[in-house]
Amino acid sequence: MECARWVAVDRIDPIGEYPRMKKSEQSRSDRLRVRAAVVSPRQGMPLAISAFSALRHPNFRLFYLGQILSLSGTWMQTTAQGWLVLELTDSEFLLGLAAAAGQLPVLIFTLYAGVLADRADKRRILIMAQSAALLQAMAMAVMTDLGTITFGWIIVLVLVLGTANAFEIPTRQAFYVDLVDRKDLTNAIALNSSAFSATRIVGPAVAGALIGAVGIASAFYINAASYLGVLAALLLIKLPRYKRVPRTTTTRENLREGFGFIRDDRAIRTLIGLIAGISIFGYPYVMLMPVFARDVLGAGAVGLGWLLAASGAGSLTGALALAALPKRVRRGPLLLASSLGFTVFLGGFALSRSFPLSLALLAGAGFTMILNNVTTNVLVQSLVPDRLRGRVMSVYVFMFMGMAPVGALQAGTFARWLGAPTALLIGAITLFIIINLAWWRVRELREID
Repeated sequence: MECARWVAVDRIDPIGEYPRMKKSEQSRSDRLRVRAAVVSPRQGMPLAISAFSALRHPNFRLFYLGQILSLSGTWMQTTAQGWLVLELTDSEFLLGLAAAAGQLPVLIFTLYAGVLADRADKRRILIMAQSAALLQAMAMAVMTDLGTITFGWIIVLVLVLGTANAFEIPTRQAFYVDLVDRKDLTNAIALNSSAFSATRIVGPAVAGALIGAVGIASAFYINAASYLGVLAALLLIKLPRYKRVPRTTTTRENLREGFGFIRDDRAIRTLIGLIAGISIFGYPYVMLMPVFARDVLGAGAVGLGWLLAASGAGSLTGALALAALPKRVRRGPLLLASSLGFTVFLGGFALSRSFPLSLALLAGAGFTMILNNVTTNVLVQSLVPDRLRGRVMSVYVFMFMGMAPVGALQAGTFARWLGAPTALLIGAITLFIIINLAWWRVRELREID
């Protein structure tokens, strides 16, 4: 069964699968898309199979298994690290400082990491970054076990992990296209998001049990061991022999080329701007969750766990739903619906004073948030040429993660002056306006299929 789909040949098909039109024959609209008839390989496929279609690629299966092991350990270490900082300092401010320190290297190194991902062996970069993360986890484990860990050492080790992440994240985003066919790219990214969401539920719970039964160091040891799984997977993946591309331009010129592509492409520029807006005005709800649990809903620490679990369960459900979504569903309208839905659920949570209702609203927020994140990621990756993928995705990661401290600052400031519910409601309303303005002004987003 065939269906018609818009294909942006200059960006979705950088290798020239579809014939290109002469520039003189193209209007502004024609340059963005041409009409093409394509066969959707997942139409008629059973839902249970289509939800995991990317796993039919052996390389992705290996990578996905390694990611599940690694992410489980990462969430365990994140939980244990927070507990360790509180035990050492009994300071909420220093707890936040330790978390923020992990984002600093992302701001500094991510853009260069994107250049490196475009001109070097991505698998080698990932192996080096994961190895550095393994050594960091082992250092945390040994120093905690021996009782020599201090807050100063925690900051140093967090900076080391942040630096590894600054190179690993954009490279991993650009690596998916090497593991699966383009038709399974959406499914691959959605499955990875489902692994992230599932381990976010399981990892902290396991870490809490281990901390109480064995000690904090055990979570760090298990995280270090989990990196062995992802390293083994990367070594077992079978890819064509990497051919080094001769360097003909400087790093600055490479960066300028990537920024120039984003500047000249209004659709990609808007998608990256929207993800930055969501990071600033939407995602701080996670930071404010303890305040809602304790002061707004009166649910205490146990209630906080339920609130976080509800958000994580919604995210997991959303990722699996997107993985199973038929390809005939247009991604542009899906992105709009999920973005606006996220703001509505967020605003509802800000106004809610009922604990059961808040759980339901957070599940909805997690569901729409993951739909928005994955769809945006896929659209950006579909519209960018392979030769620029690393650089463009590094800007995406920079906006997605680098704007998080800005969002935390604005939300914390408004929460101090006006209260957490008002701060979150202001963010939701602001984000709702930004999304509507973007979709009204940028016609290309409405036409993306």
